[in-house]
Amino acid sequence: MVRNVIGSILALAGATAAVWSPFRAWYDGRHGSDYRIEDLFGGITDAGAEVIGSILLPFAFAALVTLIGVVLRSRLLVALAGLVVLGFTVLWMVRVGQAEGSLTVGGGAGLGDGVANAVGGGLLLLLGALVMSGRGRSRDTRLDHGYAPAPTHPTLDGTGPPAPAPYPDPSSAGAPTRTMEEPRWDRQDPGPQQWDAPDPHQEPDGPRGPRP
Repeated sequence: MVRNVIGSILALAGATAAVWSPFRAWYDGRHGSDYRIEDLFGGITDAGAEVIGSILLPFAFAALVTLIGVVLRSRLLVALAGLVVLGFTVLWMVRVGQAEGSLTVGGGAGLGDGVANAVGGGLLLLLGALVMSGRGRSRDTRLDHGYAPAPTHPTLDGTGPPAPAPYPDPSSAGAPTRTMEEPRWDRQDPGPQQWDAPDPHQEPDGPRGPRP
């Protein structure tokens, strides 16, 4: 989290310096906003340029990409913005060197502070991309490392583990063949027992005594 904050600050500072640089002197007192975009590909001329069609355009695009990268915490987008700023700055230096024959640094007839701001802004963007940690990883480490939970049911190709048997296999060694006695339906059921009720007029068994 701290790295993302520091990297975002560096990236935003670099984008600000890059956007501000065309409004400073680039070479021989001429501002960067006076150089046309097409001059970077066809050769430097003395023709002026509109602000929207000057070298400010790629720098503004880089600043927009930087904002998106900071919001999304994307190191790739921030680094891309830095490469755009440095790429157009180097391309401008090459074209100016071809037009002037050589490049001088310092003084009134040389590279101005606008070029320094552009180069510094591009370097800050790259440094911010290096400092940023990017998005956090998922909490599920198994998914991060490509691990997946083992299947609990057999797959169609038979590679999964077999389904658990509901009852023990009687053929396995040491397994009991019968856990309880099964009912046998061939036995005769004696049915309910019948008892003869005693006859009340019958004398009880035993020695008979004299009648009164």
